[in-house]
Amino acid sequence: MISGGSDSPRFAYKADRLKPLRAFCQTARLGSVSRAAEALYVSQPAISLQLQALERDMGVRLLERSGRRMTPTREGQILYELARPLVEGLDGLDAAFRDQIGGLDAGELHVAAGSSTILYLLPKIVAAFREHHADVRLSLHNVTGASGLDLLRSDAVDLAVGSMLDVPGDLSYAPVYRFEPMLIAPRGHPLADKRDLKLEDLSPYGLILPPKRLTTYRLVDLVFQQNRVPYTVALEVGGWEVIKQYVAMGLGVSIVTSICLTDADRERLAARSLAKYFPSRSYGVVMRKGKFLSPQARAFVDLIKPDLFVRGGYDETGHSER
Repeated sequence: MISGGSDSPRFAYKADRLKPLRAFCQTARLGSVSRAAEALYVSQPAISLQLQALERDMGVRLLERSGRRMTPTREGQILYELARPLVEGLDGLDAAFRDQIGGLDAGELHVAAGSSTILYLLPKIVAAFREHHADVRLSLHNVTGASGLDLLRSDAVDLAVGSMLDVPGDLSYAPVYRFEPMLIAPRGHPLADKRDLKLEDLSPYGLILPPKRLTTYRLVDLVFQQNRVPYTVALEVGGWEVIKQYVAMGLGVSIVTSICLTDADRERLAARSLAKYFPSRSYGVVMRKGKFLSPQARAFVDLIKPDLFVRGGYDETGHSER
């Protein structure tokens, strides 16, 4: 066996290095030797032996116990980030090879997205994907928040499309579109044509907002609090379509993202930009770091680009598309 210098790791099992690395990656990902054993359909002692061998040959401690979980050490995190794409790439080699041989005319694609994304952003993207890959079975999972992230982490979906404010360390987020915040009010409302609209001008009017648990409500509350402007909530209700309908009925005004405003909405509602006070909202692709994307998933991601969607948004350079 040819070995490196004195500072190089010495692997006694170079012909079978994949098993210990796979055991390490699963343990680091799942936080448990027993769960890693279940995922790999081997015994717990086998996983423990592979981890011990890997730590011995790397010459450093790779895992440590934190509460009830096994977590990577500083050195273990580095190895995890290096090894995970290699392990997943090898594990997915057969499927990737079959996909390349068979083209994109077979297989499945699972995408997680919230209601707003499915309703306003994805229709043209899905239509373009179906036009070119009609035989791929596409499933859109209507989920938001932590539920969508759980699906990503468990590999129940290939990717997610939506908006993120805080990105966890194990996920990657590539924003593609940006949409500005808008005040919507009934036609003829005092705010509809008010010059130099200020945040204080909204105080006398009740707001129709999504439920408190959602990001939009929290963001609205934060902006009003930071500017020390009082406000009242006339109604909490879920769904942009419902909110727009209630605003059109004269039950209040609302603050929405321009992604949900159609040409028909602008005929029945007055829309005013609030970009001076509220940040724009980005929408893009969310993936698990190190995730091996199938050709179907890569083709779908390639379609998520600004020139396919040109209504009331901004591309990734920040230029308005309206």
